[in-house]
Amino acid sequence: MAKLFFLVSGEHETLPFSELKAILEAESFQFEVLEKFTQVIRLEADAKCVEAVRRRAAFTRVGASEIFKCQADFAEIIKELSQAPLHDYIKPKEEFVVRVKRVAGSARHLSTLRLEKKLGELILNKVDGTKVNLFNPKKTFFGVLTQNTFIFGLKLIEILPKGFMKRRPKNKPFFHPSAMPPKLSRCMVNLARAKAGSLFFDPFCGTGSLLIEAKLIGCRTIGCDAKRLMVDGTQENMKFFGLQPEGLVVADARKPPFKYGDCVATDPPYGRSATTMGLTTKELVTDTLSALLDILPEKGCVSMASPKTVEVGMIGEELGYRHLESHFVYVHRSLTREIAVFERL
Repeated sequence: MAKLFFLVSGEHETLPFSELKAILEAESFQFEVLEKFTQVIRLEADAKCVEAVRRRAAFTRVGASEIFKCQADFAEIIKELSQAPLHDYIKPKEEFVVRVKRVAGSARHLSTLRLEKKLGELILNKVDGTKVNLFNPKKTFFGVLTQNTFIFGLKLIEILPKGFMKRRPKNKPFFHPSAMPPKLSRCMVNLARAKAGSLFFDPFCGTGSLLIEAKLIGCRTIGCDAKRLMVDGTQENMKFFGLQPEGLVVADARKPPFKYGDCVATDPPYGRSATTMGLTTKELVTDTLSALLDILPEKGCVSMASPKTVEVGMIGEELGYRHLESHFVYVHRSLTREIAVFERL
């Protein structure tokens, strides 16, 4: 077990942390959360877990091996690095750079540039033959200032948003205004504890956003939608990214044509641009969650989005699911989504 820390996105207060933990659970890594700060989580886990996070996460930015943690005080930081076993992290003649990130306005009394310069000088002095390379370093030492705390370590992964940007709804050949953004779609797939080789089901496939993200992490994917237009659109969008689902069917989500799925993530229709077949969103959500009880295995997970007013978390509990968590995502003045995660008992 290694001490690790992760810098997560500030796009939402709770989703990034839950996504990270869901990934570790899905990939069967043992871990212990040590502390949570604004946009930073410290934990003990197998260092190999960072590769799974790099491959899967939407809302994680950086993963690092922790060298030390201390108060956000310049003298204290210098003292900690002076005593750190730097030879365990960098070899003589290796080139490196030091980067420091401040989140949410933390520790404004400290200059990140001054910290980067001083920490770099200390590493140069402690490990013979090392060199600073600002553009193409072999090693990157990474520090983060959060809530009057400084955490410093060796960067292991950095996740760039470029791939998600390419898959934005308007960049796909088939577009619908209800389409979920790719980062939130990936997060919901992760919250459902999907993993490579598992059978992922979306009963309201829409434009295919969730199926695409599930396929990209290695899942087998099946989906349905009540509208032929949406099923054809999903097929077109998946083909655009070179992906092929195991099954796509025009069908009512309340009577799914598939008898088994390891996990489910879905975003039922609601709002002006959606079709709910004459049902209220609450009726549609209730009937679908009820039907999924016959498809999911024991401990199989569902991640479902719906308007906050529907109270999907309460519906799932009443149907007999274990309600693991709910997250609330503001969309616009008249819509806040509740993303609820359930486990089938």
